[in-house]
Amino acid sequence: MSGSGSGQQDVDIDLGALFRAVWDRRVKVLLATACVTALAFGAAKMIAPDYQSETRVLIESREPEFSGPNQSSQAGADRVFDESGILSQVQVLRSADLIKQVARNMKLYELKEFDPSAAPSALSDLLVMLGLKKNPLEMPPEERVLKEFNDKLQVYQVEKSRVIAIAFTSKDRQLAAAIPNEMAKVFLTLQSGAKLDTNSEATRWLEPEIANLREKVRDAEAKVAAYRSSSDLLPTGETENFATRQLTDISTELTRVRGERANAEARAAGVRSALASGRAADTITDVVGSQMIQRLKETEANLQGQVADLSTTLLDGHPRLKALKSQLEGIRGQIRSETRKILASLENEAKVGELRERQLVQQLNALKAQSAQAGEEEVGLRALEREATAQRQLLETYLARYREATSRTVENATPADARVISSAVVPTSANFPKVLPITIVAALATFLLSCVVIMLGELFSGRALRPVSATGERLAPVRPRPALAASATDIPIMAADRQPEVAPVTEDNDAVELVPAAQIPAADTDTVEAAAEPDFSIEAVAEHLRATGARVAISVSPGGDEGSTATVMLARLLAEDDIKVVLIDLTGSACPTRLMARSPQLPGITNLLAAEVPFTDTIHADRFSDAHVIPQGDADPRQAMRGIERLKMIIDALTNAYDLVLVECGPADEMAVEKIAGRDGAEIILSAPSVSDERIVEVLTGFGAAGYRDIVLMTGQAADPEYPDRDAA
Repeated sequence: MSGSGSGQQDVDIDLGALFRAVWDRRVKVLLATACVTALAFGAAKMIAPDYQSETRVLIESREPEFSGPNQSSQAGADRVFDESGILSQVQVLRSADLIKQVARNMKLYELKEFDPSAAPSALSDLLVMLGLKKNPLEMPPEERVLKEFNDKLQVYQVEKSRVIAIAFTSKDRQLAAAIPNEMAKVFLTLQSGAKLDTNSEATRWLEPEIANLREKVRDAEAKVAAYRSSSDLLPTGETENFATRQLTDISTELTRVRGERANAEARAAGVRSALASGRAADTITDVVGSQMIQRLKETEANLQGQVADLSTTLLDGHPRLKALKSQLEGIRGQIRSETRKILASLENEAKVGELRERQLVQQLNALKAQSAQAGEEEVGLRALEREATAQRQLLETYLARYREATSRTVENATPADARVISSAVVPTSANFPKVLPITIVAALATFLLSCVVIMLGELFSGRALRPVSATGERLAPVRPRPALAASATDIPIMAADRQPEVAPVTEDNDAVELVPAAQIPAADTDTVEAAAEPDFSIEAVAEHLRATGARVAISVSPGGDEGSTATVMLARLLAEDDIKVVLIDLTGSACPTRLMARSPQLPGITNLLAAEVPFTDTIHADRFSDAHVIPQGDADPRQAMRGIERLKMIIDALTNAYDLVLVECGPADEMAVEKIAGRDGAEIILSAPSVSDERIVEVLTGFGAAGYRDIVLMTGQAADPEYPDRDAA
């Protein structure tokens, strides 16, 4: 980097001079403010006041409670008015027809306020004669009134509501309240009239339609009756005809007969089985239920009782016992005979059921054929019935609507879908002008404008400008002087407290250029005799890094910890200027770590190179500034050196998060610096406070021989290492 100066000089704005200039002219500023305030107050008082009043209308569905004998129960339900519906009502209120109706009702065309062009001024006549203005009298009076009315009218929807506000401004406070109320009245009348017209039109349209539908319904029902008669589809219910009903009855009877026959067969089989097996007849239900069997059983029981009584006194061969036993056998024979008769009766009953079943099956088959034919004929009947039903339903709908529309054609039967919720009242205060706000605004505007004019005058005259050096230091006006540079044969060596000396540098004529971070140009020759010396302080180096926008800076400290301390002060100074800076401690003594880190045992660059900790765990905050530091760490140095090739990637990664990456190398040589940053893209800082000129020349010679051309020298004294928070400048 070249340290040559420029023929031009940067300047900065002196805010103190600007405010002093305003303060010096405070009397004029206050006088101008007072004059304009008085004029604004007088002008506001002279303006004729305008008054404004407002009427509010709520848009909602309104229906009469009883509008006809067949009125639907939901006729009074509110309809939903969406956003577009409310905006449509706003446009109705602003329509020309409604405004013209209001103007006619209130005779506004007779008022000069609504037709100011009827009495034009001399200036207006002159402009019309020159053709610069159209003659307003060429417009019809209604159009002129309409134009003025629209200029004074405001109609808008109240936010998030179905309320429409009608605001009107007039010079007459009575008129300002009367016009919005009249507009709301006309609006409600127009809405009610529109609904009445709709009902009247609906009534006129429905009358011929209803008459036509009645004829269609009559014809359709006649066709249904004729078709049913010709097809013998006599109805027996809502959904059945005669054939279907008869088929259903026979099916039911057949089911019953089959059940009875099966029951009779089962009973006969039971009796037959009992007789065949020789079981007692009294175990069979049908036998027990016979009256004859019951009488025979009673007789049998009596005979058995007599036999039992006589057996106790008579022998078995006694004629009396023999006679009783003979009678008992006769009774039992009668019981068996009667049982066989019951069996024959049951078998006959089963046969009768079977014959009845056959007859019913024959009738059922015949009726099925008839029912199938009737079903085919019912298709046409249903089509005719559907047509008749549709015509009848349409007729009933038209009749209901006709009755409803007729009930709403009477006066006051159709209220408007809106109502006034807030009527306009006569305003007590003027809407314009607001004297106090106008006066305050005029006073503030005049005061600020006066101050701005004074400041601009100071800036344009140059009295509020101050020259600055390349480092941003404000200077007195000076004449520039070329910067000091070193060539292949001599190098200026400068410290903060010494005059520059020149010493031989290299034998191979490799040139290294020493860049002073900031240079103070010489004063005007008429007032200053000696030129200012180049500035190699810490502040100057910080300003140089800010000006060049450097992203990476490598600091070499031949003097050891004192130079490292100066580098720490440089990082803190940059952090005070809101520059995000991080310092990497690559020194052997860990001086920056002791000065900045809160603990010497924190993980640092050696741990990161040895891959022992994550990247973010090695970055720590400085104790005394907003700068960050990556300390030396506590890993094995030999293991860390094996990963030294990762150092360049670490520095590149840090440049994405920080404005400046400052690497303190301690008393390193040019070969070590080349391993860290290479030849290009990094600033090389030689931090050499209290270092002899010979040592500085030796270091610069080594860097020149290694190919480094631009070296930033920093010889400012750093703070005492025992007190790292002290200013090093």
